[in-house]
Amino acid sequence: MTSGNLLAPPTRLPADPAIARLKSGENPELVAASVPTSSAAWAALAEAALADGRTVEAYAFARTGYHRGLDALRRAGWRGSGPIPWSHEPNRGFLRSLHALGLAAAAIGETDEAARCAKFLADSDPEAVAALGG
Repeated sequence: MTSGNLLAPPTRLPADPAIARLKSGENPELVAASVPTSSAAWAALAEAALADGRTVEAYAFARTGYHRGLDALRRAGWRGSGPIPWSHEPNRGFLRSLHALGLAAAAIGETDEAARCAKFLADSDPEAVAALGG
């Protein structure tokens, strides 16, 4: 988890081929199945599950996107702290997964996890908090 170290250089993930497919309207399940490393695909699944009231599914999808994102961040040089800019589109899948994980955790009463996710998101980039609605 990040410690809010804004002195560390921002981490920018490499391009995610799933983003264009999702933007074109392709089914997120098909995208996640063919690009399972994409946090954006898992975030889309988590957000849809939350919108449909499928909280446990949302939690599982969001946790998958979160962990796939952590793996990608580490490969990109992130060392557990420092900015993860929302303005860099490939980072958004991870940030959206983190946000969805916090929402799903809160919905199932996992308050410590929800608080940890909210802090991590704010430490990563306050712009993400604003863009995702808190």
